[in-house]
Amino acid sequence: MLVDRYFEEMDKVLAKSRKVNRETLEKLGEVIADCVAKGGQMFIYDSGHLVNQEMMYRAGGALYFKTFKYSFTVNTDPQPRKRDTEPGIAVTERDMLRVAFAHSDVRPGDVFIVGSVSGNSAGVVDMALTAKEAGCTLVCITSLEASPRLEPKHPCGKRLFELGDYVLDNCAPYGDAMMEVEGVEQKCFPASGIGAAYTLWAMMACATESLVKKGISPTMLRSANLPDGMEYLQTQHERYQKLGY
Repeated sequence: MLVDRYFEEMDKVLAKSRKVNRETLEKLGEVIADCVAKGGQMFIYDSGHLVNQEMMYRAGGALYFKTFKYSFTVNTDPQPRKRDTEPGIAVTERDMLRVAFAHSDVRPGDVFIVGSVSGNSAGVVDMALTAKEAGCTLVCITSLEASPRLEPKHPCGKRLFELGDYVLDNCAPYGDAMMEVEGVEQKCFPASGIGAAYTLWAMMACATESLVKKGISPTMLRSANLPDGMEYLQTQHERYQKLGY
């Protein structure tokens, strides 16, 4: 059955992630623990799929892990007009991102994760460059099978995997979809979302172990649906504000 083939292909992705990311994950566990022990935080910006929501405010997740979000809106006359831009040069967002970082809780020494399956868009490269400029340890999660085969769109000529202090592979194939299915023209079923989430939760396991070795018990969330769940969450938030981890 097709579902059995899917399970087999997804198992291959997860097995590959364990193999190729293990050493980096263990190093990152120490880096994150050192950051949190010093009062730092961890942020994620993902332009891909799933992990922005998957990693945030989950039962069993850490309160020191936060999403980096920003918005910028300009309201002008609805009459469309063309903007003169130099042909072939991507429009970057660095100035806007610098303002966003300056008004955020991001501080030098924090760990900043940028995720993108392709890793070649100008926007994600701008985010990575701005995070490094802000003094963060930059972790990039991308497809190391796909990204090197894609042309960079940022004027610096770099892709995400070429910028990270640490690089994790979501183990998605080129094009993301995993399987040929008879009767369907295109390949089916993407690997990147589950692959990235699996890898990042493994990273959190390494970080938690490293924190405990330092004698630090990080503030972890519990399901709000359990008895007294909301009251317990309130005490956890108060604990985090008091201890910083």
